[in-house]
Amino acid sequence: MITHFFENFLRALGRPLVKFLSSLGDFTIFVTKALYNCFVPPFYFKLFFKQVLDIGFYSLPVVGLTSLFAGMVIALQTYSGFTGFKAEGVIASVVLISVTRELAPVLSGLMVAGRIGAAMAAEIGTMRVTEQIDALVTLSTNPFKYLVAPRLWAGVIVLPILVFIGDIIGIFGGYVVGVHKLGFNAANYITATFQDLQLIGIISGLVKAGVFGFIISMMGCYNGYKSKGGAQGVGTATTNAVVSSSILILIFNYLITEMFFSR
Repeated sequence: MITHFFENFLRALGRPLVKFLSSLGDFTIFVTKALYNCFVPPFYFKLFFKQVLDIGFYSLPVVGLTSLFAGMVIALQTYSGFTGFKAEGVIASVVLISVTRELAPVLSGLMVAGRIGAAMAAEIGTMRVTEQIDALVTLSTNPFKYLVAPRLWAGVIVLPILVFIGDIIGIFGGYVVGVHKLGFNAANYITATFQDLQLIGIISGLVKAGVFGFIISMMGCYNGYKSKGGAQGVGTATTNAVVSSSILILIFNYLITEMFFSR
């Protein structure tokens, strides 16, 4: 009886472990193929520029609004918290550091993951369940070059540009609140912002954005490519793409911050 118990226990423990390792291996193979096909011709520049438009231009309103109100809220919260310590003068610095290092890249990444990651998974997933990807293979077109590589390149290149624009808008949001609501001198606020501007903060945010763009594109393509089971499978793939991208963004945000700013 004890032997039977241990057999059931090991079976219950081993089944999810084997499934996890199998999924991890499958994902590793997919990433390897995707990266290889990103650097080997032919290149579909028309599809690349289409993804640049979708990821970049059409995401600007979302990223801009998110960064603007994030900067405004940080200015208000900093003023509220620092007033008791008579340290209102550091508000410009706090807004600058918060936006460039954390808020702009993370919030932009999460917004783009919700918008673009879901769209990629839904589009590629629909092509999978309707056998359009099989048709590409029949026509001697590599699905990784045609579907995955343009999205990966666009995500890695465009998201840092979005985050840089978000940095400017977020800092401007802090300036609007600081000057027009809290009554700071405009010239002093701008001077303090430029004095505390550090290249390492901007670079770290842009590096995060590039990594987040890769994560969003990769998870969207992977979950869409591996979807199955009709419309329900496409919905599951879309959900998995957004959730996995969001979790990985938060994890890699910490890792990159540790890499840049640990002592």
